[in-house]
Amino acid sequence: MKRSKLIAFGALSALVLSLLSAVAPAQAARDLKGSVCAQEGQVRTISGVTYTCERVSGALQYAQGRKLSGTLNVLCTPQELWCVEMTKAFQAKTGVTTKFIRLSSGEALTRLVASKNNPEFDVWTGGPNDSHISGRIQGVIEAYKSPTRNMLKSQFKDADGFWTGIYMGALGFCSNTNELKRLGVKAPTSWNDLLNAKFKGNFMMAHPGTSGTAYTALWSQVLRLGSEDAAINYMKELNKNVLSYTRSGAGPTGPLGRGEVATGLVFSHDCTAAILRGNPLVVSFPKEGTGFEIGGIALVKGAKNPDAAKAYIDFALSAEAQNIGPAKAESFQILTNPNAKYDRRMINLKKVTLLNYEAEAAGTASVKLKARFDKEVALASSAK
Repeated sequence: MKRSKLIAFGALSALVLSLLSAVAPAQAARDLKGSVCAQEGQVRTISGVTYTCERVSGALQYAQGRKLSGTLNVLCTPQELWCVEMTKAFQAKTGVTTKFIRLSSGEALTRLVASKNNPEFDVWTGGPNDSHISGRIQGVIEAYKSPTRNMLKSQFKDADGFWTGIYMGALGFCSNTNELKRLGVKAPTSWNDLLNAKFKGNFMMAHPGTSGTAYTALWSQVLRLGSEDAAINYMKELNKNVLSYTRSGAGPTGPLGRGEVATGLVFSHDCTAAILRGNPLVVSFPKEGTGFEIGGIALVKGAKNPDAAKAYIDFALSAEAQNIGPAKAESFQILTNPNAKYDRRMINLKKVTLLNYEAEAAGTASVKLKARFDKEVALASSAK
């Protein structure tokens, strides 16, 4: 090839590359709303704008994008590691500075009510949905219907959009096998087994006033025994065996692992995580039926950064985000997004008898029932 042709070819190539590089940013910055997407619930961020893939008339397309900015403040109820990994992933995906404070469900709701007139947080994530229902009643959360919620089962979402489920867990008994052997008892398989005098000072659970796990346990007694009075009477008897009440639902797993008590009442996935850390523990369930949680996520009423909060809810409902739990955060709850990965360490609900939990009734009754437990059980006893 002659020198003149080589120069001309080189100039043409340079021009083409220049045009392509100029077009690429323009394409990257284009509005994706209405564009075809691959998986329902997928969250994508381009040039600082976040989009969620939704299904419209049977077709998948991106919903209206959000240009996010500022700081997102998350009130986080699951275990600390889950909160760390979720907020870190959202910040990496969107560029939004994302901070969290970890509190158990009861403490979280108390905090939201206390700051109702000047909200500290933008989004509340995790914790049993009856806590979110109580939050709706007390006016601290507001409705938001994420595009992803359309693909979830009806049991995993509030019809009016006040909360949406991101995971599910079942209440179980967590026991130290060495301590069971020392006491000469088997792992409990009945609520009445917990009343065995051999468990006196060898049983631990959280306080229903601070812990959603413990309130699930309290409401489970209402359901199986037929009334709040009967539930309180059962808890009075159980209280005789309680060494102490923890603030967090997973709190008993530490003393259980160290052999300080024989049995505790926790969500089974928290016991599973403790087992995987090398503790001599075993999970069992009450044959009469057990309560369960649907871990919710909700928009805080009066949030200072509502757009980022809504984007965080979209992200938390995506398969990508839900897979973070079992992969990186020792969290083995059942996931609500049907595209999320199954993990063999998750509970098989077909092998567990579940009560008809009635979360709406549980949430409506929570304030008064927690007060009764505090007055008639915890404060009226020697347990601290």
